[in-house]
Amino acid sequence: MKPFKFKQFTVEQDRCAMKIGTDGVLLGAWVPIDDTVNSILDIGTGTGVIALMAAQRSNAEIVDALEIDTEAYEQAVDNFETSPWGDRLFCYHASFQEFFEEIDDQYDMLISNPPFYAEDYKSKDAKRDMARFEDALPFEHLLVGASRLLSDKGQLAMIIPYKEEQRVIDIAQQVGLFPKKITRVKGAPIADIKRTMLLFGYNTSSIDVDELIIENTRHQYTQEYIDLTKDFYLKM
Repeated sequence: MKPFKFKQFTVEQDRCAMKIGTDGVLLGAWVPIDDTVNSILDIGTGTGVIALMAAQRSNAEIVDALEIDTEAYEQAVDNFETSPWGDRLFCYHASFQEFFEEIDDQYDMLISNPPFYAEDYKSKDAKRDMARFEDALPFEHLLVGASRLLSDKGQLAMIIPYKEEQRVIDIAQQVGLFPKKITRVKGAPIADIKRTMLLFGYNTSSIDVDELIIENTRHQYTQEYIDLTKDFYLKM
């Protein structure tokens, strides 16, 4: 498995069940990070790509990550250490449930590309199943934990299947988190909406809703997608 080269960093991924994919890069580029964000946590970091993107995009002093799988955790640590931001990046080896019950710290931004394949079938690759299936991190656990870890003005960004959008919004409201931005993602103009990117915060406010199309035709990317990812992908 070749390393994945971005403009400012390289990600080794041979030991991770879940490889670099469009979802993670989209979320890492989309999440709004401004100068008020001083602490970031990437939940279920895998290769570490979202945390690395957050470090590139921000001056946050703390960019933490969390990974339950041992080999993915070790690979994320290696990827952090070889990046230009190794002094700001730190990875915890724990489940999210353990983490939010034991940690007193709070974060200004939580980001998660959670494992969300909730279908009944399992493959023969247990590690890939752990990374892919929602039972590794149910949305309920993610949102309850987020409500405990977020600072007063903190926000949670996540990417989920579009069919789960309303369910996740409903769960979030039960723990006092409300949608602030919703971006629905389509692969092509005539394709169905496949993913939703959600930004939650504590305050109810008007919701910014938009749509992102990745390609006009095969390998002909839309200007919106290029603008979003050009700081990262080599060929954008």
